[in-house]
Amino acid sequence: MDWKRKLTSRKLWLAVAAFVSGLIVAFGGAESTANTVAGVILQGAAVLGYLLAEGLTDAAAADGRR
Repeated sequence: MDWKRKLTSRKLWLAVAAFVSGLIVAFGGAESTANTVAGVILQGAAVLGYLLAEGLTDAAAADGRR
């Protein structure tokens, strides 16, 4: 399985955010809390995607210098 590709998938993180925020509301949490948590998950996904992309770019550049 290509974990790097999976972890940078916007669809995956959108599904995770929707699932978690749905659970918050289902268990009596406020909708504003669910929205905040979903936003935090999506922002974390953006940072993770950036870090993975930069790491892959740096690794490719290092391989090209050898």
